[in-house]
Amino acid sequence: MLLLRLRQCLLLPCLLWALSACQPTIPPAQAEAAPLQLGAEQSGLYLPIVQGKKVGLLVNQTSLVGEQHLVDVLLAEGVSIVTIFAPEHGFRGDHDAGAKVDHSVDQRTGLLISSMYGSNRKPSAELMRELDLVIFDIQDVGVRYYTYISSMHYLMEVAAAEGTEVLILDRPNPNGRYVDGPVLDLAFQSFVGMHPIPLLHGMTVGELALMIQGEGWIPNAEALQLTVIPMQQYQREQHYSLPVRPSPNLPNDQSIALYASLGFFEATPMSVGRGTPFPFQVLGFDQFGLTEDLSTAFSFTPVSTPGAALTPPLQDKTVYGQDLRQVPAGGLDLSYLLSWQRRFAEQGLPLFNSPGFMDRLAGTDQLRLQLQAGASEAEIRASWQPGLEAFLQQRQPYLLYP
Repeated sequence: MLLLRLRQCLLLPCLLWALSACQPTIPPAQAEAAPLQLGAEQSGLYLPIVQGKKVGLLVNQTSLVGEQHLVDVLLAEGVSIVTIFAPEHGFRGDHDAGAKVDHSVDQRTGLLISSMYGSNRKPSAELMRELDLVIFDIQDVGVRYYTYISSMHYLMEVAAAEGTEVLILDRPNPNGRYVDGPVLDLAFQSFVGMHPIPLLHGMTVGELALMIQGEGWIPNAEALQLTVIPMQQYQREQHYSLPVRPSPNLPNDQSIALYASLGFFEATPMSVGRGTPFPFQVLGFDQFGLTEDLSTAFSFTPVSTPGAALTPPLQDKTVYGQDLRQVPAGGLDLSYLLSWQRRFAEQGLPLFNSPGFMDRLAGTDQLRLQLQAGASEAEIRASWQPGLEAFLQQRQPYLLYP
C-alpha cells in the first residue's frame, strides 16, 4: 500500500493509506483468497503515529485485534492512554439502547471512561486538550440512524476545535453494497441522523470521516488532522459476518440485514422483538396482526431481559405478527411499513404514535406522509432517486474501496 495525500477543495491534506491505482492487478481468484485485513490489524502502520503521544480512544466491545481488545494491544506496546470515550451501549457494550452511560473507571485497566452518551454527547474540550491524538475504532452497521457515526462526528468536531489529531481504524460495512432510502433533510438533523446521506449509505466509517471533513460538515473542518488506516482486501460487495454483536439488540447477521427496514417501527406502538431472543427479526402488535385469524398467526411475548431491561415495547403481552428470522434480507424493504400501515388504517389507528421520532429516523417527514397518503412503493422510491443520484456523485472522491 502506498501513502497518499488526498487533497480536496474543501479539505486540507489528509494522510491516507490507500490502494494505489498503479499496483499490479490481482487476478480475481487470487484476490478472493487474500485475507481481509482490518485497519486495527495493521499495527505497523498506526503504532508509529501514536507512540510518544497522549492518546484517547472512542472504542467498544467490537474494537478487537484478533482476540485482543485494541486497548490491551496499545497498552502492551507502551502507548500512553489517557482516557476511553464510551459511546451508546458503553465501553463494554453492555448498556441497553437509550440507557445513560456514566463516567467511570474501567475495572480491568484502571483507565478513565468518559461518556459520550447521556447528558453530553460530545467529549469535553478540557479533556480533549489533554490529548495529542484520539482513535476511533468501532464496528458500524451502515445504517444512518445507528449512533456510532454520530459519536464519531462529535469526536471529530471537538478534535478540530482543540487541535487534536484523529485516527480512524477502518472496519467493514456489513450493508456496504446498498445505497438506498431518503437523503436526510438537515431540518430533521438529530443524533439519529446528522449528515445529509441516505439511510443506507454504503460507506465505511473511514470513508464517512473523510466525507464529513471534506464536505465541511463539522466546524473548523479544514483544521482537522485526520488519518485513516484503510482495510486491505476489502470490497464493498463482499459478505462480512460480524464476529462480535455491535450492540445488545443486533445479535446476528439477520438482525443487521433487517435493521434498516425495521428500525422505523421504533416510532410505532409495535414490537421489533426487543426483550426476546430474536430482536430486529420479528414484528408484532398485541391488538391485531396482519391477518384476522390470530389463532394461526406467529406470536411472541417480549419480557425484560439484559439488553432490553428498560421496559421493552409491549412487555409481557402476547403480540401477533411476522417471523422474519428466515426471510431473505438485505437493503431497505418497504413492504413491512406498507403492510402494517394498511392494517393500522383498516383499524382506524395511526401507525406512528411518535411521528416526530419517525421523521428523525427517516431524516424527512415525507416518508411518513407518503405512507399515510397511501403512496405506492414505486412512488416512494421514485421520490428518493434525485437525492440518491446526487449523493453517489458527491461521495465518489472519498471512497477507498472497489
